[in-house]
Amino acid sequence: MTEIIETIDTDAGTARVTWHRARKARLVLAVSHGAGGGIEARDLRALAAELPAHGVSVALVEQPWRVAGKKLAPAPKTLDVGWRGIWPVLVKPGLPVIAGGRSAGARVACRTATELGAHAVLALSFPLHPPGKPEKSRADELLGAGVPTLVVQGGNDPFGRPEEFPEGAYGMVEVPYGDHGFAVPKRAPLDLDQALKVITDGVLKWTSSLG
Repeated sequence: MTEIIETIDTDAGTARVTWHRARKARLVLAVSHGAGGGIEARDLRALAAELPAHGVSVALVEQPWRVAGKKLAPAPKTLDVGWRGIWPVLVKPGLPVIAGGRSAGARVACRTATELGAHAVLALSFPLHPPGKPEKSRADELLGAGVPTLVVQGGNDPFGRPEEFPEGAYGMVEVPYGDHGFAVPKRAPLDLDQALKVITDGVLKWTSSLG
């Protein structure tokens, strides 16, 4: 499948969107990366490879700081500015847009969903709290998304295991034994490919349920 790359000028700098388009798309899933990596993340790549065959175009979003080659993400408000700046490109096809991201990108999607008119939110590896600091919860961001939301979380994620999440109006897909990047230990009863299939199957089931 051919990748189509667009660059977008935002108030936070130049962002980049890599499209993986479905032939007969009914939804767009726009997902951004975390604070420590890019769109090469294994879960983002797996979704981009799988979903277009099921009518979901995938837009992999690179924040301006990443495009500029910086190693550290800026403050959350600046991430929100970058995300707002790329939104017009995401809605241009005229389809409902699912706002998504992994880790810091998931927080951005939750914070801006209602404001931007997102159809739903996909939160991959939502960082419920800093590792070892459960008292510093970010649950309010997740619970305040205001649209249908799916969390995909590793069973051993130090930023928040599935059982640590509060009750709320969102779905949860657990990736057994997965860490924050969805890697699984060699001794685990499932391998990396199986872990990624848990993610893609869970997201596909959820997107099929969205009106």
